[in-house]
Parts: sequence; structure tokens; C-alpha cells
Amino acid sequence: MSNHDRPGSGTLTMNIPEVAKLLGISKNLAYDLAKCDKLPVPVLRLGKRIVVSRRALMELLGEESEPSGGGNG
Repeated sequence: MSNHDRPGSGTLTMNIPEVAKLLGISKNLAYDLAKCDKLPVPVLRLGKRIVVSRRALMELLGEESEPSGGGNG
């Protein structure tokens, strides 16, 4: 999966629906886990918005975040 194909690529944070998609869980479950601080990555609450660090999630999944324009070669 290229950097541009990932949900939230180009941003430092990901919203809960993007996180749910990457983890293969429902949005409702992801929101419930975030609400209880049980997501496996730190949750940031920005007003009513809930986001997580894209880098933290990629590290959890064993993928390194590639810098913009990074590639093979």
C-alpha cells in the first residue's frame, strides 16, 4: 500500500473512521475504545474531535511512515 493510498496520508493525525478501517473494526467499536482509552494508541481529544497519531498507528501495525515523496529507489 503506497503512502498516498493510506487513509489520512499527508496528515499527522487520523480520525476514528480512518483508524477503524486500518484496524479492520467497525467505527462504533473504534469510537467505544477511544472513549474508554482502550485503543492501542494514544487518543487526542481536540474539542469534540477525536484523533490519533498516524505515526503511532503505523508503528503499531508494523509499517513505517514514509516521508512525502519517499519510495523505492
